[in-house]
Amino acid sequence: MNKPIMSRLLLPAMALTMLTATFPPGAGPAQAQPACATLTITGHPSYPPVAWAAQGKIDGAAPDLVRGIATTLGVKDVVSKDFGSWESAQDAARKGEADVIFGIYKNDARAVYLDYIEPPFMVDPVAVVVRKGAGFAFGEWSDLKGRKGVTNTGESYGDTFDAYMKSELTVARAAGVDKAFAALVAGQADYMIIGLYPGRNEAGKMGIADKVEFLPKALVSADMYVAFSKRSQCSAALRAAFGAGVKAAVDSGKVKAFLAAAEKR
Repeated sequence: MNKPIMSRLLLPAMALTMLTATFPPGAGPAQAQPACATLTITGHPSYPPVAWAAQGKIDGAAPDLVRGIATTLGVKDVVSKDFGSWESAQDAARKGEADVIFGIYKNDARAVYLDYIEPPFMVDPVAVVVRKGAGFAFGEWSDLKGRKGVTNTGESYGDTFDAYMKSELTVARAAGVDKAFAALVAGQADYMIIGLYPGRNEAGKMGIADKVEFLPKALVSADMYVAFSKRSQCSAALRAAFGAGVKAAVDSGKVKAFLAAAEKR
């Protein structure tokens, strides 16, 4: 992300241009209602290239996608906001302080306060990370039994694995991805659970890529969504059109382009 300032400014603009091209004049979803002139959006503060915190906002491929669709639908002001942690971002969506949350997995608890947009915009592989040289055979979830795990506070890996983790595994929660990695490297945990892409990015950023390794088999591969807060006044007016926008971006390859552009920032 240490690119020249001009590069950092141009890439989001390029991403928006690509998405706008997905909806040619007259072929896109209907324009947003006046009640949805402003949309507050949020996401994970440390999940690159999907999303990350930057100067009080959330940057990345997912906000590029959401901002592009919202602008195409006539939303005049899209406000990206970092609420400080992934847990706090979810709480903001629960309370209606954020209209949209992106890069989120679906589970029953979240469906109580979120309207998920179909289809998902990407599939996210979740990895098991260990200290270098301290790997173990991992083929199924039961291979994690009897070992100490760690993951970031507020993360969900789907209802099925979440229930298994709660009943069968010993997994501590750390207040941030960096703290989870620190616990792993310090030997306080035998393994760490994190999305593959942000895990690799964070390990490189922390300078510990040579101290950890990612086990080859994914723990789970989860669908990643955009979702509206059920308390948002914009949800009913925009949900259907947002679904069309997400599908168009996925089918046209624009989501992959957003991810590639985000990786270069």
